[in-house]
Amino acid sequence: MEETAVRTPPVMEPLKLSCTKSDCAADLHCFRESRRRALYPAGSCRSCGATLVDWERVRRLDLQDAANTFESLKKEWIRHHFWHEEVDQRARNHALRKGRSGIRLSVEQRIRTSVGVKNSRDGRQTPWKGNVIYYAQHATACCCRRCIEYWHGIAQDEALTDRQIAYFAELCHRYILERLPDLPEQGQRVPPIRRK
Repeated sequence: MEETAVRTPPVMEPLKLSCTKSDCAADLHCFRESRRRALYPAGSCRSCGATLVDWERVRRLDLQDAANTFESLKKEWIRHHFWHEEVDQRARNHALRKGRSGIRLSVEQRIRTSVGVKNSRDGRQTPWKGNVIYYAQHATACCCRRCIEYWHGIAQDEALTDRQIAYFAELCHRYILERLPDLPEQGQRVPPIRRK
């Protein structure tokens, strides 16, 4: 009798998230300037030099032009990841508990406290998962002051104005509604996820 070998599928390594990762062959770039000597001019991909974003247009902070801003953001590897990554269950549940109206209030508060002023932990104040607002902040480049500076043109040493906070909160809110279109207006009871 011949034995059949049982093949186990290879273990897939999770993607290592990085703000400086690019995959230019897949048209996913990194526009963050290198702290070391840059090969390409500011605003172009640090890996291949592609110039794909109309920075003046994005930096107008115009909600009427949010569709262009979103399309520009999706050209960067890290932003693209958050536009396409499945929202984890903990983050979905949090959003369901808040509902659209609660999320709107929470987003503005989160922007104000996490990036509204210069933060000494810049780059570490927005986790990758666990709250849909974190996904929104990374997707819209308002996760830290460094990302806000190179995407939206606001210097790291300036406190954000109420108008700027409202702009980023609205970008995040639109992202959340696009990613979770069935989110109810009012929050609902959702049982907690039990740890195994």
